[in-house]
Parts: sequence; structure tokens; C-alpha cells
Amino acid sequence: MKKKALVTALIVLLTLMVFSQIISLNVNAIDVKITSISPSTRTGKVGDNVTIVGTINTTNGAYHVWFGSELIVNGTASENDVNCSFMVPTLPNGNYTITLQDITANANATSWFLIQTAYYIKVTEITDFGQLQEGETVNISISITGGEANTVYKANVTVETPNASETYSKIVSLTNTTDTGIANATLMYPSDFGNDAHTNYTGTYTVYFNSTLSSQTFFVGITDLKEYHRGEQIRIRAVGYSEFTNVNITVKSGNNIIDEFSVNVTDGIVTANWTVPNSVTVGNYSLSITPVPTSKKVNDTQTFEVPGFKAMIFPRNLASEIVSNVLLKIYDKEANQTYEITSENGTAKIQLETGEYNSTAYFKKVKVGEIPTFNVTGELELNITCQLTNLKITVVSEQNAVLKIPFASLNVTYAYTTELNGEENKNETTSAQTDITGTAMLSSFLLNASYTVNASRYGQVFNQNNNTLSSLEPLAWNDIVIMCPEKTLYVNVIDANSQPIANAKVEATELMGGLRYSDYTTQNGNVTLNCIIGVYRVKVYYNGVFLNEGTVELFDENTTTIRCSLYNLPIFIKVVDYFGQPIPKVNVVLERNGVQIGSKLTEADGIAEFTEIGGELTIKVYLANQDQPIAAFKCSILEARNEANPLTVKIGSYIVLAGFLVETAQFTTIILIVAALVLFAVIEIVRRRRFKKVETEAEA
Repeated sequence: MKKKALVTALIVLLTLMVFSQIISLNVNAIDVKITSISPSTRTGKVGDNVTIVGTINTTNGAYHVWFGSELIVNGTASENDVNCSFMVPTLPNGNYTITLQDITANANATSWFLIQTAYYIKVTEITDFGQLQEGETVNISISITGGEANTVYKANVTVETPNASETYSKIVSLTNTTDTGIANATLMYPSDFGNDAHTNYTGTYTVYFNSTLSSQTFFVGITDLKEYHRGEQIRIRAVGYSEFTNVNITVKSGNNIIDEFSVNVTDGIVTANWTVPNSVTVGNYSLSITPVPTSKKVNDTQTFEVPGFKAMIFPRNLASEIVSNVLLKIYDKEANQTYEITSENGTAKIQLETGEYNSTAYFKKVKVGEIPTFNVTGELELNITCQLTNLKITVVSEQNAVLKIPFASLNVTYAYTTELNGEENKNETTSAQTDITGTAMLSSFLLNASYTVNASRYGQVFNQNNNTLSSLEPLAWNDIVIMCPEKTLYVNVIDANSQPIANAKVEATELMGGLRYSDYTTQNGNVTLNCIIGVYRVKVYYNGVFLNEGTVELFDENTTTIRCSLYNLPIFIKVVDYFGQPIPKVNVVLERNGVQIGSKLTEADGIAEFTEIGGELTIKVYLANQDQPIAAFKCSILEARNEANPLTVKIGSYIVLAGFLVETAQFTTIILIVAALVLFAVIEIVRRRRFKKVETEAEA
């Protein structure tokens, strides 16, 4: 039985091994797959972009992508991922197989893609100038991609004139698509569309490929360009007019006639040249020819543009900084026109035509600068210097100019008279605050204005007699210094019993930061500090130990008293044993921040008496002849601890017994031994009494 079981087990093991190998051989074919094709419809035209995402089995392996029988991608996987793009190849329409091939594993995954037939039409204007004019010819190209293989297509090409009721058509055969699916043909309009076809109308013409398959437009005008600048010549051409007649050409801006002149018709064609006057401004203009012959069903009227050149003007103050909200009045000498523009974000943008100009800058309706003359011949950038200055306001101590005052509030009020659109007296206000260096920077202020600068701290103005400026200098920066007064702060430091504390350090720190004053108290507990006005937090220290603090508003002379209850506190520490009995003659040590400040032995009542500064203290208790404390802990002492409420330290590991310290464990052992002896004695007594009773009963 054992041999049979062993044989059976071996057979099962071999079977599993073979089966696993079979499965592993099929893994390659399963792992090669196309997970997505974009576009998701899997349809497109020749030249469209296609993206394939998939995986192959071979890590970082080479792969091919086939479109039908054409190899279109030869790439390398990123680990096992494939992500590639290609354009639909030039093939006839139909459904094609896309194959992703893992070259190393010789495994494939397939999907499909449908090529659709596409129809195109393109119009090429044949002209010597920038715009097609009446009577000229266009080239029309039509083509097909993705057509049926080896097929000759016919196309109905229709041209619709600006008068929609007039259309001209031509049926044309395209070239054989052969095995590429591509066919094309070329026509000339109007020559290939019959004797009546023409480009005699001004307007938009539309060309159709079989009415709906494709279309494109082209424009025919009577001018050679769509845009002109001053001084440029417009070449005018129109056809379809009667011989030896006169026509009028009119140029308008809106309803205003710019020019009007007559032209003789020669060979049915109107030709003329007109120079754009230097007086025209930027905008759209219309040009029309009248009267219109009855044969023309569309008026010969066309719009052209005088676009100007982009001009960028940068108003700058005397510190060369760009200034926003400056109004520029730009005078066009040729057109006798004035344009207004405001600099947004420091830049004024405007379209200006060729010619001579000047510009005046206004800030808050006050003239601050000008450019006497400048010429425009193309795009340009200009700087205009404005009589605007920056303010650097520094607040310093009245007694010590080296000491700068931070976070002072500044209220700047200025009065000025406007010049634009009549005089008007104006008042404006702006605000700022000095930084940590005691300085505030303000940009772009009028020179000819009266200024009042009120400086304050905590809402208290301190420079009433030093706050007026009649005018500013024409400099990049005007420096203004404001004096901040000092006030005397008297501080009296006392202990809990109202007794003065000498040699205590008093430190006054201004709440907004940056200002700090300190000194030590006299024998009377007094200190005098001369401080910049403000609100201060006053702290008291003794030998580096914080005692107390208070807040003081100092806008006039001020006297304040700070009571330091932690100073010279009575600190009674009582050491007791496990049962609460006082332990005499143990050493109690007080430490602050790891430094010993006191050491005493407990008296018979277990109390060690200290007089020290309270606060965070460490208390350590040492038994006689021991280097390590038997107890140590931190505590916060904020009030007097006397005989009535001493700080109690319980030494639970010792017991006072007959005037000696005995370890609690030893005492417990003694008690247990005594208890055991007593128990043994009781048991022995009981045993003997029973034995004696049994003997007595036996004798009886």
C-alpha cells in the first residue's frame, strides 16, 4: 500500500508540472492584446490620427503594428505597455485589420478600423495682388481619398455667385483611384464653366462639391487689398460696365464722404487709383462705384480697413517705475484728432496710423508729462516721463535718530488742483505702515500738492507739529523723516509683602515687536525706562528667574507697580514615612533648571524650611550617607507653603521604627515572621490540647 501511494503521488506531481508548462506556453498569446483604439468609433479618413494602446508579453520587447498588409509602426514597449500613434495610410475605403505583434513571442492581437471616403475642394486665387478683383480667375481643385479602388468618380462642381440666384456648374471626371483610393481633378473658374460664368460681382462666392459633400468660399472685390495705411495707393478694378460712360467712385467713413471722383469706362472695365489721405483715422471705410449697370445684380461696394500700427506707451515716474491709471491725450497732427487712452497695468495700447503726433499725460487730471513730437512709421514703443515722485517715509526716535520705529501707521492726505476739464480742488487720502526697518515706501505722488502725513501708534497720532509738506522735490524719491517721541515709564517692583525688590531685571517689550528696553531696580525696587510711545509688556526677572509681568499703555509718563508674589516665598517641605510619620535628619535639596539653589536637613517634625523664589522647582530627598535621592519630582510653587500647608514628600519604602529608619520590605518581613510564629504557636497549643483530651478520655 505504501509503494502504491508513493507511485500515485509521483504521477500527480508530474501531471501538475506538465499542465503548468502547457499553461505557461499559452500565456504569451493571452497577454498580447489591444486594449483601446482612438477614435473609439474605429472609423476615420486617410491622414487622420489613430492611437493604439495595448500590451505585449515580452518586457521592453520589440513590436510591430500592421494596418492591413502595411507595416506602419516599428517600436519598443515600455515594460509591457504599448502606446503608439500613426496616420491612416493611403488606401481605398473599407474595413481593415489592425495587428499588434509581439516580435519575440511571435504572438499577435487584432482589431479592426474602417476607412471612410473623404471629399475635398480647394480654391486658389490667381491674382498679382493681395485680393482677387472682378474679372479675375480662380483655380478649383477637387479630390477624393479613401475611394473605391480602381474607380473613376464624376463630380458636379457648382459655383454660387454673391447673387444666390446665379449659379454655374460643371461635371468633371476625376482620375482613376487605382489601388490608393485617391482621385483628383482641376478646373478654372469662370473659363471652364461656360460663357456666362463670371467674377463680375463684388462679394463672396461659394464652390460646392456635389452640393453637400464639401464646399469652400472665395471673395472678389474691387480693391487690390483689404487693408491700407496712409499714403498707400488703392488699385480699383470693376468689370461689366457700358463702354464710354462715366461712373462715380465714392469713399466713405460711415455716412461721411471722404472723397468722390469720376472715371471713364474703357472696354467695359473701370480702373482707377486712389491714394489714402494722411488725414484719415484708423477704422473701416467703404468704396462704391455708381451707377451700377442693369446687368449687374449686385452693387459694387466694398469695405476696406485702415488698421494703423500697434503703439505701446509706458508712463513712468521719476524713479522710472511704470505708472497705472495715467490718462494719455494723443494728438494726431495729420487728422487734427485727439485720442484718449488710459494706461491699464502701466501700459497704454493704441493703434496709430503713419504720421506726426504729440502726447500729454494726466494723473488725477493734473498734467504730469508730455512728448512734444513723435512719428509713427510702424509698430513702436514709447516711454513718457511723468512728474511723479515716490515717498520714503522713515519714523525714528525723537531722542535717538538711529532707532527706527516699526509698524507705525501713516495717513497721507494731499490737496491739489486739477487742470483737465476745468480747475477743481481735490483731496485724497492713502495709508501705509512702516516695516520692521521703520520705513514705508509709497509710489507716484504729485509734486505740486500740499501733503499732511499723520503718524500714529495704536491710534495715537504723535507728530501733530511735524506733519505738513508744502510741496515735493522733482526727484525719484523724496525722503521724509518723522520723529516719534519717547515717554518715561516708572516701574516699582515689590514682593508679596509689599517690600521692594532690589536688583530685579525689568524688561519692557513693545507688543507690535521690534522695540525692547531693560534695566535693573534700585535698592528701593524702582527702575526708570525711556520708551517710544506704545503698549508694552513689562516682565520682571530675578537672577534669570521670571517673577511676574504686566501690560502698560505708554502715551504719557506712566508709573506702574508690579507685585512679584513668587519672590522670597516660604517653602516648607515635610518628609514622612509609609505611615505618615515625620522623618527627621534627611537632606532636602531644591533645584531650578538642574542647578541646586538650596539644601537643608529635616527637623524632628520632618520639615525642612526654605525661603526661595517660587515657580518650577525640582525637589530631591536624600537619606543619610546616600548619593542617590530616595525621591525626586518637579512641582510648581506659586504660593507660600508654611507649617500649616507644607509640601509633603512621602517615602513609602521606609518606616520610622523606634527612632530608626527601617525599609518597608524588612518591616513587612518581620511582621510576617512574627505572624507565622504566632500562628504556629496557636496551632501547637490547639494540637496539644486535643492530644491531652484524647488521653484523658482513654484513661477513663
